[in-house]
Amino acid sequence: MHKRISPRYFSNSSEWDGLSAGNSAHLPGSMGQESTSSSWRKSLSHVCVAVISSFLFGYHLGVVNETLETMSSDLGFDGDTLAEGLVVSICLVGAFLGCMLSGWIADGVGRRRAFQLSALPMIIGAFLSATTPRLDGMLLGRFLVGMGMGLGPAVASLYVTEVSPSSVRGTYGSFIQIATCLGIIMALFIGIPSKETPGWWRLCFWVSIIPATILALGMELCAESPQWLYKKGRCNEAEAELERLLSGAHVKLAIAELSRLDKGDDAESVRLSELFYGRHFKVVMIGSILFGLQQLSGINAVFYFSSAVFKRAGVPSNLANVCVGLSNLTGSIVAMLLMDKLGRKMLLLGSFLGMAVAQGLQASAAAFSLPDYMEPSLSVGGILLFVFTFALGAGPVPGLLLPEIFSSRIRAKAVAVCMCVHWVVNFFVGLLFLRLLEQLGAEVLYSIFAFFCILAAVFVKRNVVETKGKSLQEIEVSLLAAS
Repeated sequence: MHKRISPRYFSNSSEWDGLSAGNSAHLPGSMGQESTSSSWRKSLSHVCVAVISSFLFGYHLGVVNETLETMSSDLGFDGDTLAEGLVVSICLVGAFLGCMLSGWIADGVGRRRAFQLSALPMIIGAFLSATTPRLDGMLLGRFLVGMGMGLGPAVASLYVTEVSPSSVRGTYGSFIQIATCLGIIMALFIGIPSKETPGWWRLCFWVSIIPATILALGMELCAESPQWLYKKGRCNEAEAELERLLSGAHVKLAIAELSRLDKGDDAESVRLSELFYGRHFKVVMIGSILFGLQQLSGINAVFYFSSAVFKRAGVPSNLANVCVGLSNLTGSIVAMLLMDKLGRKMLLLGSFLGMAVAQGLQASAAAFSLPDYMEPSLSVGGILLFVFTFALGAGPVPGLLLPEIFSSRIRAKAVAVCMCVHWVVNFFVGLLFLRLLEQLGAEVLYSIFAFFCILAAVFVKRNVVETKGKSLQEIEVSLLAAS
C-alpha cells in the first residue's frame, strides 16, 4: 500500500510557506523561476520521446496522399471512389475509438504504458498495410493504425503538460504540433517515388514501424508522470521520477506543490457524467467548444481543397504540398518561440483573426472578377496565410491548454472527451465540404469559415484564461475558486 505525503512531510516549514507565497522553483507544472537550466534539460529527452506519437500521427495522416493511386491499382480497387474513401477515412473511425478510450487507459495503466499501447496497433496495422494483397487487409491495418493515432496524441498532451517545467511548458507543448508537421512532410517525401516505382507504397508503411518501435522501447527509459503516480498514492515513486526530471534540491518542493491539492479523492474513479455537470462542466465545455471551433474554421477542408487551388495557379501538386507543409511547420516553430512569451490566449486570438483574414482573401478571390494573374495568386496566398496562422495558435494551443485547465482528477478523461469532439466535427466537415462547396459556392463557404474564425476569437476573448508561467496546481485552485 502506498501512503500519501502531507505537508508535514517537510522538516522545514519555510519550504511550504515559500510555495504558498509563489516562490517555488521551476518545477513540472510549477511557478517561479529556476536558478539553473537543469530542469528543462533533464525533461527534454522525455518530451522528445513522447512526441514521437505525434510524428506518427502526422505520418499516417499523410502517407496515403501520394500512395493511394498505386496502392489502389495493386490491390484491385482502382477507380472505386468508395473504397478509396474508406482507406482514407477508416483511420478517423479508429482514431475516434482510440481517443475515446485514451483517458481511461492513461488513468488506468499510466502515461508510459498508454504510449506503448498506442504504438502496438500502429506496428501491427502498418505491418498489415504493408503486406496485404487485398483491400480488406488494408482497411483492417488502417483501422488499427487509427486506434493508435487517437490514443497517442491525447496521451502526449497529458504527459508533456505534466512533466514540463512551467516556464517552458508552452514551448514543449509546441513540440507536439511540430512533430505532427514533420510526420506529414516526411510522408510526403517518402511517398514521392511511389508513382514511378512498383510496390514503393508498401515501403512507406514499413518505414512507419521504425518510429513506432522507438516510441514503445523509448518509453521504458522515460519517467512516468509524477502527477499520475501521486494521484495513485505512489509518492515514493513520484519522488523518484521527480528526481529524474528536476535537480535534486527541488524535489521536496515539487511534492509540496502536489500536496496543496491532496484532498484524498484523486484515487477515486471519475464517472463520465461528472464531466457534464457541477464544477467541472464549464471547463469541459470550454475545451469541447474550442476544439469544435478549431475544426469549423475549415482547416481540413482547406488542406483538402488546396491542391486544386494550386493546380489552377499552375503549381504542381508535389510542390503545392511542400509549400503547405513548410507553411505549417514555419508557423509551428514561430508558435514554439512565442508560446511562453506572449501566452496561450494571445496566440489563439491572433491565430483565429489571421485565419479569418485568410478565409476572406479566398472568398474575395472566388467572388470578384479579377485579372487572370491575380485570382490564383490571391487564392494561393490566402491558403498559405491560413495554414501559417492556424499553426501559430489554433493548431497547437488547444492540445496544450486543455490539460492545463483541467484538474488532475479529471484531466485524462476530460481531454479524451474534448478530443472526441474534435474527431466528430472533423469527420462531418470532411463529409459535407464538397457538397456544400457545390451547392453554396466557394465564396459563401469560405465566408462561413471566416465567420467561425471570428466567432472563435470572440469565444477565446471571453472564456479562455491565460496559463502562461503558472503551475498546474495554481491554475486548478484559481479555476475551482472561480467556479
